[in-house]
Amino acid sequence: MRDNDVVPLPTSRRLDSTTLDTVTYDDHGLVPAVVQETTSRDVLMLAWMDAEALRRTLETHRATYWSRSRQSHWVKGETSGNTQHVRDVLLDCDGDTVLLLVDQTGPACHTGALTCFTVSP
Repeated sequence: MRDNDVVPLPTSRRLDSTTLDTVTYDDHGLVPAVVQETTSRDVLMLAWMDAEALRRTLETHRATYWSRSRQSHWVKGETSGNTQHVRDVLLDCDGDTVLLLVDQTGPACHTGALTCFTVSP
């Protein structure tokens, strides 16, 4: 396998509109979403989603999250232009965390860093 090949993913843990009811949400109706770049597999960020954000994401392929501070939905890149096109959504083995595989345009972090897990932009 070459470095730029994308590793195929198992289909059994993929989320779609027919399997949304398998997600386990916390007491606030939220599930953590780990966001990973499709090609590089870099972990970009962690965000929160409710059932509506997940539904919108699956429907539009635009990463939609729940802001705990603003108490509202937001679409990644809607104001910054740093968008995330969602290629796949997977559910972990416990059903309480989702993984979004995305094509990232621009930096993922609000600080301007490529990922939220780097020290500086």
